[in-house]
Amino acid sequence: MGLHMGSGVGVAVPGEQLFVSLAIGTGMASITVLVHFWGLLLLTWIMNRQGYRLRPHVNHLHRAAVILVVVLGIFALHSAEIWLYAALYLALGEMQHFEEALYFSTAAFATIGFGDVVMSPRWRLISVIEGANGWILFAWSTAFLIGVTTRMRVLEHDWLDRRE
Repeated sequence: MGLHMGSGVGVAVPGEQLFVSLAIGTGMASITVLVHFWGLLLLTWIMNRQGYRLRPHVNHLHRAAVILVVVLGIFALHSAEIWLYAALYLALGEMQHFEEALYFSTAAFATIGFGDVVMSPRWRLISVIEGANGWILFAWSTAFLIGVTTRMRVLEHDWLDRRE
């Protein structure tokens, strides 16, 4: 079921199946966007909670630790979203083993698309939606991380502020 190397070329998917695939893919994209939204809100709350200690040029180690927590939090969010898609592929009977589903989902979400594990024509539209969804969530995470580092000014160097 999971290893369909070239077996779906030229196979038409009936209209009803197309609608079901679009509906499931859109539902999963919506779920992962909500997971991402709430996760970023949690990370923002953590930062705001610690914000009273985050002043420019004070407590560099603490600011670095907060950045590390944010990066690991973003990684955890993406991992959870990938696992949700992997669970869906198992539930649909598209993959035989969780490792295969997780591998495929990771490649699709990160838009790598190795092609050694592919989905049947019946559900492959979901994997394309996962790729678009992953691309958007990675961009959102990047923007969030840039905003956090800018806000914390953690990447500044002391030599930029020295006046001689």
